[in-house]
Amino acid sequence: MKAIHIDPASGGPPEVLVLGDAPDPAPGPGEILVRVEGAGVNRPDVLQRLGRYAPPEGESLVPGLEMAGEVIARGEGASRFEVGERICGLVGGGGYAELCVAPEDQCLPIPAGVTPMEAGAIPETWFTVWANVFEHGALQPGETLLVHGGSSGIGHVALQLAVARGARVITTSSQPDKRAFCERLGAELTVDYREEDFVARVLEHTEGRGADVVLDMVGGDYLPRNLEALAFRGRIVSIATLRGATAELPILKLMAKQAILTGSFLRRRSRAEKARLRQRVEDELWPLLAKGRVRPHVDRSFPLAAAADAHRVMEAGSFLGKLVLVP
Repeated sequence: MKAIHIDPASGGPPEVLVLGDAPDPAPGPGEILVRVEGAGVNRPDVLQRLGRYAPPEGESLVPGLEMAGEVIARGEGASRFEVGERICGLVGGGGYAELCVAPEDQCLPIPAGVTPMEAGAIPETWFTVWANVFEHGALQPGETLLVHGGSSGIGHVALQLAVARGARVITTSSQPDKRAFCERLGAELTVDYREEDFVARVLEHTEGRGADVVLDMVGGDYLPRNLEALAFRGRIVSIATLRGATAELPILKLMAKQAILTGSFLRRRSRAEKARLRQRVEDELWPLLAKGRVRPHVDRSFPLAAAADAHRVMEAGSFLGKLVLVP
């Protein structure tokens, strides 16, 4: 098969993503082999390319954490999906390839009306949003969610799912087209964080109450500001650190608000935990996808050989929703 290799192994600019030959993988017990028709491009892929996010032991060195396509073989004990069926799945690596092995219990059927290319942009983001917004953040109907980067891959899914489940959403972005995109998806308020104080705008919009949950992909100096914008007994969920991995936090304010500060990784979770998340996503979120109430937005797709171009677009931030590779 053809697959993307990272050369050199220590990482570097997009040019180190090279399309080359690789042995066809074979599914092990409980695994399926998929002919890939769409593979989502995510920021952790960029970190892996830079040498900052190595695959867990035993996972493929080929980048790519989600994919969709046709099942072409089944390993021992894999029985849920038939050969020829189209699925999407979360993987620990290997998505940037023509063929990919996936644990069957981390895969979902593709609903009618969703293309395999679109489905390839779903698992990593949807698992992440469910785990962080609805489990760690415990967002409830009627509460307010603040999403930094609401037009991003994770942001636009968190926004849609929160609205579909009865919550109110505020997002931040510096670009008019991204704010308009978030408004079309249901955001009540979009804040230009370069021209406006998002803390003041959140407090004004919520009549001084603040946001019940903050999904933070920024980190750094945003952490204490998130706390300022947080409601009493609110929850801050950190999932990325674009502005830095350390911050000073006013602990007394955290105590006074009885706030919760939490966060998580997805890739480092055990297969059993990922399988549990798959079941929750299928039970709670898949009906919304099947009914068309939530939809992954694919800004553009790239052939597998143009993975470097996809990473350039990812790093420039010049897209809405998701980017997908199509072998």
